[in-house]
Amino acid sequence: MKNEVVLDASAVLALIQHERGEEKLTDEILDGAVISTVNLAEVQSKLVKNGYDPDEAWEDALSLVTAPEPFTSEQAKIAGSLIARTQSFGLSLGDRSCLALAIALKAPVYTTEQAWRNLKVGVPIHVIR
Repeated sequence: MKNEVVLDASAVLALIQHERGEEKLTDEILDGAVISTVNLAEVQSKLVKNGYDPDEAWEDALSLVTAPEPFTSEQAKIAGSLIARTQSFGLSLGDRSCLALAIALKAPVYTTEQAWRNLKVGVPIHVIR
């Protein structure tokens, strides 16, 4: 089994849009990368909002991950529970969904979100810029 890592929508967008920090997401990291279907929708939404064709946006987002992970009831419970520990950091449901997947998989997560730098949720968080 590969070493899985979870990508936040912001990390996938950094790759697609060639933003600062993308160089930290090496091929070795991306080889085991997964994303929550919630965050996949977030990536597609932001790309479409920026003028991408919806199908092209979907394909671009999918091309960077090993597999999209369905948002399960277990992850929904974790995401809901995280509100108490993350509310002061201003995390959205999408953010908590990403973290819930990482917690469920016991996998590190990669993001560009500076607010996550001081989060303590039981999995390693790598802020790429």
